[in-house]
Amino acid sequence: MSRRRFIPVLLFAALTVSPLAGQQKVSDDEIYDKVRLRLASDRDVRGMAIEVDVKDGVVTLRGRVDKEKARRRAERLAKKVKGVVEVINELRVAPL
Repeated sequence: MSRRRFIPVLLFAALTVSPLAGQQKVSDDEIYDKVRLRLASDRDVRGMAIEVDVKDGVVTLRGRVDKEKARRRAERLAKKVKGVVEVINELRVAPL
């Protein structure tokens, strides 16, 4: 193959393969672990009775927190985890 033909083929391959390389899907188990770690490490929500479920990148938070601030904070923390598609916040504000 001549150089003139090889360069466009190489360029096409580079442009189609590189975007796909960065799109590795994060597993639900990884997302679960990272969300739990973030919740446990945060001073506003650690120690709260928060249950985490993950299905196809959708995180569901259930349980109780003592303040609305903690409810919103837990949702924000979960949304920041790589691979999270959506957060369903079913946390209730109630005395612990």
